[in-house]
Amino acid sequence: MGDSSSVPFVLPRHSVTLDSFYIGKTEVTQGEWKSVMSTNPIYFRSVGEDAPVENVTWYDCISFCNKLSIREGKTPCYSVSGKTDPATWPKDTATLNSVVCNFTAKGYRLPTEAEWEFAAKGGTLSKGFKFSGDSLVANSAWYFSNSGAKTHAAGTKTANELGLYDMSGNVWEWCWDWYGAYSSAAQSNPRGPALASKRILRGGSWDSDENNCRAYHRANNYTPDYRYYDNGFRVVCSK
Repeated sequence: MGDSSSVPFVLPRHSVTLDSFYIGKTEVTQGEWKSVMSTNPIYFRSVGEDAPVENVTWYDCISFCNKLSIREGKTPCYSVSGKTDPATWPKDTATLNSVVCNFTAKGYRLPTEAEWEFAAKGGTLSKGFKFSGDSLVANSAWYFSNSGAKTHAAGTKTANELGLYDMSGNVWEWCWDWYGAYSSAAQSNPRGPALASKRILRGGSWDSDENNCRAYHRANNYTPDYRYYDNGFRVVCSK
């Protein structure tokens, strides 16, 4: 995990072991969001419901995950003050920041940063591409130079080695982890610091330059209440 480049916050490279997990083939789309949530935060309304949802906070994403889990009869992963129904959660961020994730539950959740990077790099099938699925950013990503300043339908660029789309570009993707500096020590199932001030976003977006679309790049300066029309997410499930 990480990279040997000179960028401080992706250093040092270190060894990570993960349990198996399932991950969404695409980012959560506008249509999927609308089918689960009563809100409609989307900025790009003319691009179609197959484009990724955007303009969502980290708190919005964990609420979606639990609501989708409940709808499908799965055990929700997230609880706030012991409650798993987002309708009962308080609105203040201090309480929401105490959310607990049950990683053994089979419901939907956000990927950990390590899970996200493993999947973006192609997992055990990785060919070592700089971007997710290709060595040329334009082949795998909707980004600043080719997006036309908007999102695009999910799955219209090159898939990576695992058959996953848009892990570079289209929208930034929220991860579970609070931001923290990497350690050089080998780790098993790392999940970030217990508490910090910023949550991790990964993958770059339609508005990103080439560097931000690299599979190892970290966006580390966004609080979980951050909302903008270039950030979305995808879901995972523990096996």
